[in-house]
Amino acid sequence: MKHTKMTALLCTLALSGCISATAAPQAGSTPLDPYRAAVQKMKDLEKAEKKGEQSTPASAPAAAAPAGDVNYTDALLKGLDLTVADVQASVESGTFKNLSPEAPKPVVEQPAAEPEPAEEPQPQSAAVPANGRTVLISGGDRGIGAAAARAFYKAGYRVAVLYHTNADAAAALEQELPGCMAVQCDVASRASCEVAFRAAEQALGRVDVLVSNAGIAQQKLFTDITPDEWQHMLDVNLSGAFHLCQLALPGMIRRKAGRILTVSSMWGQTGGSCEVHYSAAKAGLIGLTKALAKEEGPSGITVNCVAPGVIDTDMMAAFTAEDKAALAEETPVGRLGSADEVAKLLVFLAGEDAGYITGQVFGVNGGLVI
Repeated sequence: MKHTKMTALLCTLALSGCISATAAPQAGSTPLDPYRAAVQKMKDLEKAEKKGEQSTPASAPAAAAPAGDVNYTDALLKGLDLTVADVQASVESGTFKNLSPEAPKPVVEQPAAEPEPAEEPQPQSAAVPANGRTVLISGGDRGIGAAAARAFYKAGYRVAVLYHTNADAAAALEQELPGCMAVQCDVASRASCEVAFRAAEQALGRVDVLVSNAGIAQQKLFTDITPDEWQHMLDVNLSGAFHLCQLALPGMIRRKAGRILTVSSMWGQTGGSCEVHYSAAKAGLIGLTKALAKEEGPSGITVNCVAPGVIDTDMMAAFTAEDKAALAEETPVGRLGSADEVAKLLVFLAGEDAGYITGQVFGVNGGLVI
């Protein structure tokens, strides 16, 4: 039907004197100029016919239009006397025919279709496949950090660990996990963090996941804590996370994706007697996690915290077997936790299935803190 109406319009072009079947286009004109003029002419002729005015082409008198099923293009070429109303009526009644094979077919160029606007590139989702991503773990040479390094490595991550003084343990981890990189770093020092972070980036690529795990502990009456001990506890357990988060975030923000995981303690949730400075630092880490999650959520970055309970690591070296047994007895599940259990939770929170989890504190404490 669309082609039929176009042919009818071409007939109208010729009838109205806007084009001829043989005339060449004028210099400076476009193929659409007569088309547009014909449309306006057709509208004018329709108005004139409604008023009863006679519309005739500016051409020599021609034979009367034949009745019935007519090929109007052929009729036009033969000089038949046709009106706009004749053409329209034939189109509406279905008797109008397309150009016959014998008749030359006028060519009317159609306006070029405007290209559809390109879709805006979608921001990268925070939930990307684990394989091929890089994780940086502070305090990764022992305890929960070393267990996390093994778990992330097993999950297909490139692994970089920061260690402070235990070079032998770091070297053993590199030997155990081919491709793992260990970098010496004092997380209490901003300059040391900057050097270590850049070294990890240059060796393994961008940091997709940051696990701020480095920490120290001390049992001491509050009244006996020295100002230096207080400050050192805060520098390692809280400021260390601050330094590493600030170094990791610019790249994550640019990519609109990232995971930051902090490792606090159940004492950061409830407070621990004889560990006031430790509890204060770990509580600060929970506050940092919650606030940073709100700030960085719009950038596709999640920030979560794991708060372990009594985990059997070398940080419990000062505890006797009787002490550990007593702690296990106080724990609802009846045992101490393992570093591997904490590590598995960290890997989950770094993965694509945890993309809607942020600003949360996850207790791994066997029910000691509920």
